[in-house]
Amino acid sequence: MEDPRVEELRQRLEESRTVAEEQHEEAASPEVPVDAVTEPEPEPKLESGAVEDRRRALHERARAAAEEMRGTDPAE
Repeated sequence: MEDPRVEELRQRLEESRTVAEEQHEEAASPEVPVDAVTEPEPEPKLESGAVEDRRRALHERARAAAEEMRGTDPAE
């Protein structure tokens, strides 16, 4: 007498094989040639004061976000 779970296990095995084959096909797909990749535009040069202002603003936004996540009011 065959265990009733055998057919279910066979089906799951076949599904996993199909998934593995699809993943293998995706991994074997051609890669993008190096000359087809676009270079990101360089960031503009900033003056020393502008960098400090930008850094300070970033820290303030991060501090406010962290306080919001903690449930505290940054104005307190």
